[in-house]
Amino acid sequence: MKILFALVPFLFLTACGNDPGSGYSTIAGIDYPTLWFLVVGAVFTGYGILDGFDLGAGAWHLFFRKEESRRIALNAVGPVWDGNEVWLVIGGGTLFAGFPVVYATLFSAMYIPLMLFLFALIFRALSIEFRSKEPMLWWRSMWDVAYSVSSALLAFSLGVVLGNVLLGMPLNENMEFSGNWLSFLNPFAILVGLTALALFMMHGAIYLTMKTEGRLFARVNTLLQRSIIAFVLLFVLLTGYVLLYIPHLSDGLRANPFLLIVPVLSILSIANIPRLVSKQRYLLAFIFSALTVGLLLITAAMELYPVILLDSSGSGNNITVYNGVASNKSLGIMLTFVAIGGPLAIGYTAFVYKTFWGKVRLDEHSY
Repeated sequence: MKILFALVPFLFLTACGNDPGSGYSTIAGIDYPTLWFLVVGAVFTGYGILDGFDLGAGAWHLFFRKEESRRIALNAVGPVWDGNEVWLVIGGGTLFAGFPVVYATLFSAMYIPLMLFLFALIFRALSIEFRSKEPMLWWRSMWDVAYSVSSALLAFSLGVVLGNVLLGMPLNENMEFSGNWLSFLNPFAILVGLTALALFMMHGAIYLTMKTEGRLFARVNTLLQRSIIAFVLLFVLLTGYVLLYIPHLSDGLRANPFLLIVPVLSILSIANIPRLVSKQRYLLAFIFSALTVGLLLITAAMELYPVILLDSSGSGNNITVYNGVASNKSLGIMLTFVAIGGPLAIGYTAFVYKTFWGKVRLDEHSY
């Protein structure tokens, strides 16, 4: 996995026409805008992998009928969910710092969808914290519904946002959104949203198999089998839709056939998940599920670069890594902070997961 992600800068430089002579400083032959694009992509990929499994676990919550089962499933993500969401905050911060034009255009265009996303994020946190504060059945049932629905809605919304970024949106000459926010609910974006939801639910189910035992483990394993089937079917449908109706998302692959290594690795990674699950090697299955999330996002990034927001009106008002980026000096200073803060954030995340590793055991401190 480390070797694969080490190849990402090379793929961008070789296939996407990176120009170190564009007036920006470089590190190892990669100019600052491209390097910051990789940083932003890495942070959001980390968020997708980490928060993806606890969103998926939350989406399954109502499928568990017993109180004890729901508590175990909730406590499986209890120690890590808030730390996972920190990566979303970091992602928003890196996008704002590195590409302020992209941040302004994207967040103003998707103001209503992103506000709904924010409300779902808040209600999910409230559900986790408030559910066990009172013993009444109606109280816990209410927060169970809120937790499960908000988790599923968040996963679906992330896919819808990604789908619209891949599809493009109408931009005027000032690089401002010139369409209607209802256009974001297009067939492609909805299909990407459903695929993301299925992927995260599979990712979450694999995680829950590592945290549960007994009858709950058997129940989770059954749900995992269903989620694998649902994700594979949606992934095949999405791939066919892209090849038939959205040709610009495969232009890079056609022009540079060696880039096919990334989607091929994605397919192999997906195919390996049911094989590992059938052998009950759930940790490896989880690793390949995480790898699948990363590879799919890398594929999307390669197809976009150097464009970040595509002008779907055909006027050529695309926002790229060069016309939407911060100043060269600002990027250099922020990359220094990344070099210091990145390893600290990764180290802390690894420490938390190591501390809470193993099966869930309920006690007086549990949710």
